[in-house]
Amino acid sequence: MPFGLGATELLLICLALLLLFGAKRIPEIAGSLGKGINSFKRNLNDVDKSIRDADTTYRAELERPTEPRREEPAPEPKRLL
Repeated sequence: MPFGLGATELLLICLALLLLFGAKRIPEIAGSLGKGINSFKRNLNDVDKSIRDADTTYRAELERPTEPRREEPAPEPKRLL
């Protein structure tokens, strides 16, 4: 059983929930909880995807060959005379 709870404990918890909220409210509460969990998972997947995209972009920039630097000629010193 989940969390080390036996059948008797789960039955008592369900009975307490039924007494606290009533039979009409329990489906609403369960639906809201399900929507919240679903939304949380969706947002977590979006964050994970954006991190993977950023990492892929960063790695692609690191692997891109760079142009060799052109050395500019040093300026000639000023002549005083």
